Amino acid sequence: MKKVFFCKECGYESAKWLGQCPGCREIGTFVEEPAGKRITGTSKRRTDNKPVILNEVSADDEERISTGFSELDRVLGGGVVPGGLILIGGDPGIGKSTLLLQVCKNMSASGKRILYISGEESLKQIKLRANRMGSFSDGMQLMAETSLDTMEDVILSMKPDAVVIDSIQTIYREDISSAPGSVSQVRESTNTLMQIAKGNLIPVFIVGHVTKEGVVAGPRVLEHMVDTVLYFEGDRHAAYRIIRSVKNRFGATNEIGVFEMKNNGLNQVLNPSEFMLEGRPLDASGSVVACLMEGTRPILVEIQALVTHTSFGMPRRTAAGTDYNRVNLLMAVLEKRLGIQMGDYDAYVNIAGGLKISEPALDLALVIAILSSFKNQVVDAKTIAFGEVGLSGEVRAVSQAQQRISEAKKLGFTRCILPYSSLPSAKEIEGMELIGIRNLSELVNHVG
Repeated sequence: MKKVFFCKECGYESAKWLGQCPGCREIGTFVEEPAGKRITGTSKRRTDNKPVILNEVSADDEERISTGFSELDRVLGGGVVPGGLILIGGDPGIGKSTLLLQVCKNMSASGKRILYISGEESLKQIKLRANRMGSFSDGMQLMAETSLDTMEDVILSMKPDAVVIDSIQTIYREDISSAPGSVSQVRESTNTLMQIAKGNLIPVFIVGHVTKEGVVAGPRVLEHMVDTVLYFEGDRHAAYRIIRSVKNRFGATNEIGVFEMKNNGLNQVLNPSEFMLEGRPLDASGSVVACLMEGTRPILVEIQALVTHTSFGMPRRTAAGTDYNRVNLLMAVLEKRLGIQMGDYDAYVNIAGGLKISEPALDLALVIAILSSFKNQVVDAKTIAFGEVGLSGEVRAVSQAQQRISEAKKLGFTRCILPYSSLPSAKEIEGMELIGIRNLSELVNHVG
């Protein structure tokens, strides 16, 4: 049987193995698979598909379908769009199947006909998991199958209001000789599901396994084909779960929804800021609260820093929840601009709650936490901070300052340290003291 090579990242096909993919320039991504069957001969050309004038296209908003979780609806941009193809990825045991089973329960309870297809569990196993969540309506139907051809026949004959595929790596097409989960199978199976979803306006949820690097297994073209890509984050041994939209054609990207894992499944957390700040120490140095934007939602998180004299010749620096190199950069700025010698000190930085933050507005809170621990001076528990720090020690403006301040006020904070250039866009709020700073030299006056 003829063999071909596929790139796992972009799906580029080659007759021989290549060290670097000509399509996406990734190295070591080619895998060998049997060549799929090709259609020979001339096919009948379609003549019914013609161009139309843009202004004549109907742009009426489709009525979205609620998942029963306001947190998940907001991440999706207001609910599930008919005909949408939604990919959900995450680590094993994080709660992907549990969440989708609860979504099926909520949607079937509202009168929708739902088809849940599992290629990994038997019907009895799904029933045992469903018993923890309560009773399901008769609109919820199960199917244990891995053949895509069989699935297609059932979906087209049943015409459900939503379909769940768990998972795409277990599905196979009979006309492709490679094993399930291979590049060819995942790509062609997703393409078939996309045609079913778009042609019949049936929303399809797809569960995707992830690799050890944390990305969905299979070709990267899988994420390009679907309409929405959601990732589950968080430690599977902890109570909380965070679902984040990485791609969304029908809403904002980088939106997050927070859930808490309990015995009866996942419960949504409507006030994640309060949830993230639970157990925060009020009289410890090296702790400060930052207000960050996750999509369109402001979230308050605690930044912790521990700066201590090193016992070795080389100081140790670690960062959990933020970029390690960014922490080193900010400490270098402190040494250069404020003359604080940290070459003999270990530094440990942690974002409490397990969030992974990359927003530049985190910089000012990181600097305050490091200074607080270095000077062993406690920052006022009712103080929040946000702002970007440049290499010259300047504090630069960040977006949506007013939303951040309003969120802090709701949780009882009374003082906010922010960039001076953000003051004009921040309205005065009664009971909230706004402190605008231009550079780190001014910051020292407010942190010891």
